[in-house]
Amino acid sequence: MSAMILDGKALAAELRAEVAVSSKELAERGVTPGLAVVLIGDDPASKIYVRHKERAAQQCGISALDYRRPADVSQEELLTLVLELNADSSVHGILVQLPLPDALDATPILDAIDPAKDVDGFHPDNIGRLAQGRPRFVAATPKGCMSLLAKANVEIAGKNAVVVGRSNIVGKPMAMLLTNANATVTLCHSRTTDLAAEVKRADIVVAAVGKVDAVRAEWLKPGAVVIDVGMNRNADGKLCGDVQYEKSLAIASAITPVPGGVGPMTIASLMQNVVTAASKALAQQEPG
Repeated sequence: MSAMILDGKALAAELRAEVAVSSKELAERGVTPGLAVVLIGDDPASKIYVRHKERAAQQCGISALDYRRPADVSQEELLTLVLELNADSSVHGILVQLPLPDALDATPILDAIDPAKDVDGFHPDNIGRLAQGRPRFVAATPKGCMSLLAKANVEIAGKNAVVVGRSNIVGKPMAMLLTNANATVTLCHSRTTDLAAEVKRADIVVAAVGKVDAVRAEWLKPGAVVIDVGMNRNADGKLCGDVQYEKSLAIASAITPVPGGVGPMTIASLMQNVVTAASKALAQQEPG
């Protein structure tokens, strides 16, 4: 058996094309979806991520508004910028690129974003709505993972799913999405006593810890579906995920590659959220 490769690049291209159509329809009704991207400091990885997001926005007919501030910007200045963007009707989505410099506290900044413009899905209001099964916005990476599962016609209801990693950005919302899709979900983390045993019984494995070989191939249940969110560099400097990819190909029924799996889906899902935000804003403006 050789696992089906879940091609995130191809699906992301499909989603971007759909978003572009939606953006054009909104523009014809007088609204150009707008995404404000806030980048603090000169972190090289963050600059690359922002460039990719802004390029995708351009492809999708979304206006990317670039707000860059030096690493020594004050908490108050950054908070003021977020509040100004909240009040700007041309901005439908606000993205504060993480991580912020150590001197800044990200929590009050993210909490200050208008939940209706929180296209990252990090605001407590949006996390709460997701927990209740009535999401406004879903964090882009977990949303992209669910789209990959849907595209591959993976049956989720009634299956055992293990999510490795409990971050607020990926692990926790991923566990909620799988729960809402009627999977039986186990959320594993650094204090999990026997990770291998938990993974061994999983029909669906989502690895999101950011550590090379965090999930070993021999732990996988034959036929498991593996979603690898990790983005690491191994000892040879090669990009890789959290799962032993090559060895897993003979065990899993389907698996995402790294790169080319979840990464492109994250950006495409973000663009979907921006257009959704613009659509909702327009619906509130129109009579009736």
